[in-house]
Amino acid sequence: MATHGTESCSPFPGMDPYLEDNVLWTDLHHNLIGQYRRQLAQQLRGRYIVRAERRSYLLSNEDPARRVVVPDVLVIREPRAIFHVAYAGSGVSTPSAVVTMPMEIEIRELSLLIRDVRSREIVAWIELLSPVNKCAGSAGRAQYAKKREEILRSSAHLVEIDLLRQGARFPYEEPLPKGDYYAHVSRASRRPRCEVWAIPIEKPLPTIPVPLREPHSDAQLDLAVALRGAYADACYDMEIDYSRPPIPPLKGTQAAWARRRVSAWKRRK
Repeated sequence: MATHGTESCSPFPGMDPYLEDNVLWTDLHHNLIGQYRRQLAQQLRGRYIVRAERRSYLLSNEDPARRVVVPDVLVIREPRAIFHVAYAGSGVSTPSAVVTMPMEIEIRELSLLIRDVRSREIVAWIELLSPVNKCAGSAGRAQYAKKREEILRSSAHLVEIDLLRQGARFPYEEPLPKGDYYAHVSRASRRPRCEVWAIPIEKPLPTIPVPLREPHSDAQLDLAVALRGAYADACYDMEIDYSRPPIPPLKGTQAAWARRRVSAWKRRK
C-alpha cells in the first residue's frame, strides 16, 4: 500500500474535522471515492470490477439542503454603486435594482459499486454520505433514502461511511454506540442485522470489511490509508486555516484537544 510523507499530513490521527467544511467536502468526497476504488480494485482484480456510480440531486430554492451546500458567504451581493459606474455614459439607464432569480442547484455525487466480473451482477455498494444525504427534509436525503431501501431489499451488500458529525443519521432499532463518525456494513445474508463501527474523533479511522460473494472472503477497506492519501494528493494543508475553529465547531474537551493537536503540528512543520 502506498504511503505518504509528513510534508502534507493532517494534524489529526483520524478524520480531520476541518475537512467537513462544505467548501472542501465536495472535493474530498470525490477524492475519497477514488482512494477507495484504488484499494478495492487492487484486491479484487480478476474476480470483480469496481465502478463509480454518479447520481444527481436538484435542490429547489425551498430545499433545506441549500443552506448546507450554499453558505451565505458564497452569495454574491453587488453594491448598487457598481451598476452606476457600469452604465455611466453609455446612454443606458441604471437599473432600479438587482434581484436574485430562483434557480435549482444540481448536486452531483459518486458512490462505488462492485460487480461480478462474469455476470455483471452488483455484489456491493459503497456509499460515502454527504451533507445533502444527512439534511432532514431535503430532496437529496429522500432520494438517497429511497436508493438505500432498494439496496437493502436486494441481494447486494451495503457499506455506508459517515465522516460528518453534523446532520441527521439514519435510524436503527437500537441506539448507535457513541461516536463522532460511523461505518456501517449490511451483509445481504444477515439483514436486518448490521455491523457498526463507532469512531471517536481522537482515534484513527478503522479498516472495515467489504463483503463479497461466496466463497470469496471479505475485501478490506482501510479508511485511514484512504484519508491520508486523499489529504496528501490534494495538499489540503495548503488551503485549510487551522488558526480558526473547524466548521461545524468542536466543543469542550474535544475543542481543547484539537487546539493542542494543531499547535504540535505547527511546531513540527
